[in-house]
Amino acid sequence: MTAWFEAQMMALLAALALPKYGLSTVFVVSFVSATLLPLGSEPAVFGLVKLNPSLFWPAMLVATLGNSLGGAVSWWMGRGAEKAYEHFHHGPAHVKALDWLQRFGPKTCLLSWLPIVGDPLCAVAGWLNMPFWRCLGYMAIGKFARYLTMTTALLWVFPGNIG
Repeated sequence: MTAWFEAQMMALLAALALPKYGLSTVFVVSFVSATLLPLGSEPAVFGLVKLNPSLFWPAMLVATLGNSLGGAVSWWMGRGAEKAYEHFHHGPAHVKALDWLQRFGPKTCLLSWLPIVGDPLCAVAGWLNMPFWRCLGYMAIGKFARYLTMTTALLWVFPGNIG
């Protein structure tokens, strides 16, 4: 059984290996990194673009799509958590933060690109039952801007070809 499992894992890793299936790898890594799991997707995006510069715009779009869908999963997780725990006790700091989020509404999801607080922000938007599609739209705008900025900056800092 262990040999079979190892063979399956190796086949999966080979299928997702850069650069042959680079865009699928970028999608999966971007999706997972937008959940509450601690993972960054920028190295995968940068690596793909560095290995294959012609995939710059497809990588930006695929990373944005994967990261936005991961943010949507976080939104739904937050929504489910709120339904499961209706009577959450709010301290003064929590009340102030929640008031701020409610005042700005779905536009706060533009900040979903921020490290550490961005992914939980998507969950809180779901917790507060903010409009899903508007939140997803703002998440996508913020995440696209992050990928575009980070990858362009990394290409500027590390010019030249690999190899």
